[in-house]
Amino acid sequence: MKKDNKKVIYWLLTGCILIFIMVIVGGITRLTDSGLSISNYKLITGTIPPLNETEWQNAFELYQQYPEYQKLHSHFTIDDFKSIYFWEWLHRLIGRVIGLVFIIPFLYFLITKQLSKKTIKKCLVLLVLGGFQGFLGWYMVKSGLVDMPDVSHYRLAAHLTTAFLTFAATLWVALDLFYPNKKPTNIKFRNLIIISYLILIIQIIYGAFVAGLKAGLLHNHWPLMNENKFMHHTVYILEPFYKNLIENPSGIQFIHRILAYFVVISILILWYKTRKMAITKLQKRGINTLLILVAFQFLLGIFTILYAVPLWLGVAHQIGAFFLLSAMTFTLHRFSK
Repeated sequence: MKKDNKKVIYWLLTGCILIFIMVIVGGITRLTDSGLSISNYKLITGTIPPLNETEWQNAFELYQQYPEYQKLHSHFTIDDFKSIYFWEWLHRLIGRVIGLVFIIPFLYFLITKQLSKKTIKKCLVLLVLGGFQGFLGWYMVKSGLVDMPDVSHYRLAAHLTTAFLTFAATLWVALDLFYPNKKPTNIKFRNLIIISYLILIIQIIYGAFVAGLKAGLLHNHWPLMNENKFMHHTVYILEPFYKNLIENPSGIQFIHRILAYFVVISILILWYKTRKMAITKLQKRGINTLLILVAFQFLLGIFTILYAVPLWLGVAHQIGAFFLLSAMTFTLHRFSK
């Protein structure tokens, strides 16, 4: 049987789709404050939600022992609890499904010798990334079960960024199999794409910081902050100064705003330089897609701030970031040798 065949590609793309769905559900879980509704982790039995009133009551009583209920949701009824429980349960369920979808077919392809040695090594990296992502999810939840009813924004950023990078790595492996033949490329231009890619990753990290600290609820004006200032005075109130860059909600929102311009400019530069280059149709398609998506994502970011992060806009903005990273990964792959 041919190694690295279409079935392997479809398997990897299925993994990409599932990670995409998980990121969407994860965004809804965060925006509905559902992430701390399940305060324990049971790999097997946790797959099944409470099935009767006694089990629901036990789950609710466990939730009542932790800071989120005691400090924020002490007014919750069991019906309120059920509504937030659902999203966290679904998020974890999809994570388990992704694990099975990766591991079982991988073992099948391995036993039937449908994977080349190079692909086996790449898939092992993907499995490690997936496992690490699951660990980070629980590590993040634990941070909200101690004193404060919020997860650490650092751990949230690590969890979200790892999900994005796991998706990008899976897509890259699928692209390697789908387009096995690469042509020589302009190394300087490829390096420009890599710089743009890194700027986008940093922007995604700061997007997670904004989410973790609820910084999107501040300064709901654009292009200025609070109608009359490019940089609001609250951006630099913490001492020492570096804390404004990583812990101050106003400072983090300001950086997220500025990085948005850098992402747009970097992609505009890529588009402009390709106008004078001899490139393939796929390379041109990648660049044009980047241009369209970055414009759409920039507008989504503006409206998300102006309307103080309503659920649908917050989720749409996260989806936009996902599509933009997908296009950037595809474009970098097409310009790599």
